[in-house]
Parts: sequence; structure tokens; C-alpha cells
Amino acid sequence: MDSLVFHDMKLTWMDGGITSMDGGAMFGVVPKPLWSRKYPVNEKNQIELPTDSILIQYQNKNYLIDAGVGQGKLSDKQRRNYGVVEETKIKESLAELGLTVNDIDVLLMTHLHFDHAGGLTHWENEKLVSTFPSAAIYVNEIEWDEMRNPNIRSKSTYWKENWEPVQDQIITYQESLEVVPGIDMIHTGGHSVGHALIKLTQNGETLVHMADIMPTHAHQNPLWVLAYDDYPMTSIFSKEKWMKEAYKNQYKFIFYHDAYYRMIEWDETGKNVVDSLKRSKQAYITFN
Repeated sequence: MDSLVFHDMKLTWMDGGITSMDGGAMFGVVPKPLWSRKYPVNEKNQIELPTDSILIQYQNKNYLIDAGVGQGKLSDKQRRNYGVVEETKIKESLAELGLTVNDIDVLLMTHLHFDHAGGLTHWENEKLVSTFPSAAIYVNEIEWDEMRNPNIRSKSTYWKENWEPVQDQIITYQESLEVVPGIDMIHTGGHSVGHALIKLTQNGETLVHMADIMPTHAHQNPLWVLAYDDYPMTSIFSKEKWMKEAYKNQYKFIFYHDAYYRMIEWDETGKNVVDSLKRSKQAYITFN
């Protein structure tokens, strides 16, 4: 497992599963000759997108950013359509650190699409139950409302199997939430109406997790947004704002979906990489 020490925080990427989504959908209106130079694609026009939850160990508590695609909950058709080549192995990842699912204190949910919320629940004795029974689950209020009452578009990704067993653990917030000093959740909208980013701050330095408004390092350009985004112009405006702030203040970016980088920092111009942490696990899809 890959890890990053950020002052008093230790971040470790869990084995959350691997999806392979359509590259055209993941880069929206951007022509393939442009995006495929930055992120490799297979013969099915799919790009590799892990769903690796990020464990944050801080002040004797365990926080988890998102929950992976889940285990044993997808049909054969769904696994085919979403290119799922590996499912979530959160218990095994935690065991390597001497932890169990009961040791997770807080879930920080950027949003509740199936590839982020699938791991919140699992089958046990033919019943769906909470995977993290001791955890508080923080999610934006708008996102939680839509999860339970999806519209004609969002019902394809907001599934009752992922929320009904954990509804008593949910804690909502509106525009922003300071979970504890140093960990903030900030509503952005865009990818989904209740989408949020995670901002980690220590000793004047910042890590920012843009979640699915910037799912990989190749989505750095504010105009490169997903066809899956419900509100693409909101994604663009949010990315533009945060990228400017990040470049100016030397923020580092961390990723849930990137198959090649765990963390990356660009210089003030946004053109040069000055620091990075590569994903150690070999990707299925690589440049030829």
C-alpha cells in the first residue's frame, strides 16, 4: 500500500477496487487525440480508474475518504459495463495496518455515486449491513437528499443498497464543515449537485482532494470535465477557482481514481510538476 506522511497526518491508500470507464465519457468534449496523450486507453476505449479509499490517521482517530466500489454487490452486467476488474478489499487493507472496519471513526464522503459509496455496505447472511458500523458518515445535505430521492438521470448511480443500511450513521452539512481542525469538507457541486472536496491543512501546508471534479492528474485543465457531470459549468467554475488557489499557495493534490499518481504538485504556472507520489501498483492499462 502507498502512504504519505503529511506532518501529523498519515495517509494510506486502501485497495478499493478498479473500474475501467469509457475514456470519451471521462473527458467529455475533449478530443481523444488530446486526452489520450496524458492518460492511456485500452482497445475498448476504457481508461483505468481505481476506487482507492484514503485512510487518514490523525490525532488517534481513523478517517476514510470514500468507500470504494464495494464487494459482491454488482451483477455480471454491471461489472462488464463499468469495467470492474477488481472489487474492494478494504478489510484486507486495514488488516495490513493492524486495523479492522470497526476502527474507522469517520467516513468523509465526497459524494454518493456507486463507485464511491458501494463499499459502505456489504452482504452478511443474505442481508445488507453497514461495513463500518462504528463510523460517523459525513456527506453534504443536498447529496444525501438526492441519494434517497434520485431523479431520472441520477437513479442509475444512487442505489438504495448503498444508503438504507447506513442511514442512522449519516451526518449532513451544507456549504462547508470543519470535521476537526485540519480536515474540511467543502461543497462544490458540479459532478453531482452535492459533490464536495476534502481539504487537509497542517502547519501552513495544504493537501486538496478534488474528488470527481478532478478525478485524475490528466483532468488538470478546468475545461476538461466529465460527460458524467450533472452540472459541467459548475465543475469548470469550481476547478478554475481551486486550481488558481492551489497554484498560488503550493497545494498538493491527492487522488482516489488516478491509476498512476497518488499525489502531485504543480508549480505556480501549473505547467511543471515539482513533487509527486506515484502509485506503486502496476496499472492494467499502460501507454504502448
